[in-house]
Amino acid sequence: MEPSTLVIFGATGNLARLKLMPALFSLEVDGRLPERMVILAFARRDWDQSQWRDEVLGMLKEKFGSPDAEVMKRFCQRLRFFHGDLADAQSFQGLREYVDGDDSLPSNMAFYMAIRPSEFGSVIGHLGEAGLLEQEHGWRRVVIEKPFGYDLLSAQTLQSRFNRNLDESQLFRIDHYLGKGTVQNILVFRFANLMLEPLWNRNYIDHVQITHSETRGIENRADYYEGAGALRDMLQSHLMQLMALVAMEPPAMMDAESLRDEKVKVLKSVRPITQNAVHAHAFRGQYAKGEVDGQMVPGYLDEVGVDPASITETYAALKLYIDNWRWRGVPFYLRTGKRMAEASSAISIRFKEPPHHLFRNTHLERLQPNWLLMGIQPNECLKMEIQVKVPGLEMNTRRISLDASYRSGDEAVTDAYEDLLLDVLEGDRSLFLRYDEVEWAWRVVDPVLKVWSMERDFINTYAAGTWGPRGTYRMFERDDQFWRHSLGLNGSDVASEAF
Repeated sequence: MEPSTLVIFGATGNLARLKLMPALFSLEVDGRLPERMVILAFARRDWDQSQWRDEVLGMLKEKFGSPDAEVMKRFCQRLRFFHGDLADAQSFQGLREYVDGDDSLPSNMAFYMAIRPSEFGSVIGHLGEAGLLEQEHGWRRVVIEKPFGYDLLSAQTLQSRFNRNLDESQLFRIDHYLGKGTVQNILVFRFANLMLEPLWNRNYIDHVQITHSETRGIENRADYYEGAGALRDMLQSHLMQLMALVAMEPPAMMDAESLRDEKVKVLKSVRPITQNAVHAHAFRGQYAKGEVDGQMVPGYLDEVGVDPASITETYAALKLYIDNWRWRGVPFYLRTGKRMAEASSAISIRFKEPPHHLFRNTHLERLQPNWLLMGIQPNECLKMEIQVKVPGLEMNTRRISLDASYRSGDEAVTDAYEDLLLDVLEGDRSLFLRYDEVEWAWRVVDPVLKVWSMERDFINTYAAGTWGPRGTYRMFERDDQFWRHSLGLNGSDVASEAF
């Protein structure tokens, strides 16, 4: 890997403290960072190099306790600090002079935007004006975190600002969900195993559910969340990416552009939701006070900084159809929520019932459907639920779970940011979003956002610690369809009576 300089804007903020610096240090421990790599912090605080290194040591102690002294010494040798203001164009001219005047700084540079999304356009503009994005003597890459815009129009406007200073190949839109091992394992599971491919279509799959639930509230982030809401924060980005991975066709090759081409085809095939159909395809809610993990917690309207009349959704669910040859008629249910009963991310795929009911003339009760379950966090797993006969003389059946989880108990768990930071340094864009992916995802949810923005008199509520608002069952097409809340067998193993 080539030597490089990683410039972090917002290096003293929460993202750097909780994710970026620990991930970079873990890569140092594993010997994965390139030789001569420099980590340059850009921040307003009037610190010198030693103060910045002391701050980083504090960050790492929060995460790792007492880091190995030798590794910490090696890591600290990479750290530099530059005092600057994001709003001051002269600071970026000073940064240009600083990097040009120090031969120890590698000319390959990545700029990580650990800042508010509203600042992306202006900071990239300042970098361009200062000549810091020119690739005459080495590559230049820019990493931005979601959200990528506020709606379709703002995403298009933001992209037009990026286009003034960057090629698409220089822009790395990071979605940390796509760096998780289980998400990447979806690609391996689907395309390295022939066994399920004949079943992976509308003939055998009844519906697909993709869930991200959190027990946490907004955690003093009202200034961000009031302008975002659950639909923008999670569903439009993370969950639609998971849907694309589940539904995509096998790519021609496993390179970045081939992968992203297939994801875009899925998003283009999503049936548009007309404004008069929003209520049949979308549901929103807001958490009220309740009990989570044995503790009483306030409702959303009682959180610090939240408008008492806010109708910002903390729960959002969508029913989508992908109108292509493989998936036409199969509903995809996406939901996300805060202050729910359990913290979990999972993909649950329900198969159809057998076309011929061999047991219809017996006393055997209705058999339970087969499920394929992919746990993403905190339980990384792959499971298949099937029906088997209970040993004995009578015809009893029960469900069992075939566990194909790929991680054994003693295998190391890496943070998504470790994988993604390495990909930035190597120039691998496979797990980063291309602009047309972003735009087509906004096209899917934009009608819902417009209708919800006009309906400001009422929002459904749900008690904190539950699985969301009442009435979401109306999104399902049949009475035997239901939200899958657990990766377990949901109670009794026995699915039928003796006859």
